[in-house]
Amino acid sequence: MTTEELKQWLKKFDADKDGRISKEELRQAIRSAGGRFATFRSWRGLRSADANKDGYISEDELNNLVEFAQKHLGVKIIHF
Repeated sequence: MTTEELKQWLKKFDADKDGRISKEELRQAIRSAGGRFATFRSWRGLRSADANKDGYISEDELNNLVEFAQKHLGVKIIHF
């Protein structure tokens, strides 16, 4: 999976289409991927990626979430 593919996949979980990923939306993404401990991991992911501490992951913060996913969720990113 490329970085852009991961970002596009995450955006599919933006249920209210506000352009941001909430903790609940991130939890749903982790669960759909078969991740265990989705509540805890979504909390950690939000805390790690949410640079402005507004409680959401915005478009500008998606790279932070991709980095978290690589380090802590076992997501493999391929680079061309």
